[in-house]
Amino acid sequence: MQKKTLLAGFALLGALALTATGCAGTDTGAGGDGGGDDVVTVGFAQTGSESGWRSANTESMKEAFSAENGFELIFNAADNDTAAQIAAVRDFINQGVDAIVIAPIVEDGWDDVLQEAADAGIPVVLEDRTVSASDDLYASWVGLDFKKEGVMAGEWAAETFADTPTKMVVLEGTTGSAPANDRAEGFDEAVEGTAIEKIDSQTGDFTRDGGKTVMEGFLQKYGVDGIDLVYAHNDDMALGAIEAIEAAGAEPGVDIQIVSIDAVKDGMQALVDGKINFIVECNPLLGELAAGLVTDVLAGKDVETEVYVEDQTFTQEQAAEVIDSRPY
Repeated sequence: MQKKTLLAGFALLGALALTATGCAGTDTGAGGDGGGDDVVTVGFAQTGSESGWRSANTESMKEAFSAENGFELIFNAADNDTAAQIAAVRDFINQGVDAIVIAPIVEDGWDDVLQEAADAGIPVVLEDRTVSASDDLYASWVGLDFKKEGVMAGEWAAETFADTPTKMVVLEGTTGSAPANDRAEGFDEAVEGTAIEKIDSQTGDFTRDGGKTVMEGFLQKYGVDGIDLVYAHNDDMALGAIEAIEAAGAEPGVDIQIVSIDAVKDGMQALVDGKINFIVECNPLLGELAAGLVTDVLAGKDVETEVYVEDQTFTQEQAAEVIDSRPY
């Protein structure tokens, strides 16, 4: 199947929200016992609750797939356990849900269970993260361009440090996950040829505690003076790194600069406070887009294979202007 790409700004949210709201009367024709007036039953396999971003994403999904919008949502958070997440999807299949939405913890290992869903006539929509399985095994994916996020973070670093020799450490996301893979690749491409040297890189599993622990190890190994820049794959790990840097007697954002991805409230506040230097947004409010895609798929409409949502970037001044109005 040739993948099609739709670059979707949040102007689409309103339209798709209207589509989702009208889905109670949809004749599903696939999976479960969907009839003309039936509530649409959707199984949602979430990664877990590892970060502020993930919590906002979960709330967005629950609001969009609400009873008021004609859905019954069966929710499962796998606590970042891939085997448990796949088991949850199999349980959805056994329950005969009308559709399944998955935020895959890692990219690999999904072929068999996605084939089982296809054999059962249950369409699958992926949200946030991607899989390495054939795109014939799922109806659509909605999310962010993780590689572009990495590129934007790297472009800031390349412009900020230019030809200045810079020692950088990386706080990676969950090993094998699409955002960790793509954000690393995009950043590395953007800083290629600069004087930025990646001296160490380790996973903090997208958690604040993980970021703090990994950063403590980096500081013990290299010292405050041996690290100029931290690239964190998400805000929660950056916030953990801030704690470690402050505990070491240094000033985050000054002695060690930090670039991060997500733009959740706590991260944006740290940016306003000067403890983070630059943030690339990764918008978690994907629920209405996902609900719209599920509705269209069950109605037999053609949908795009990939639906991208545009991201923004923030400096300290830009963050200060918008922080009070942001919903997450």
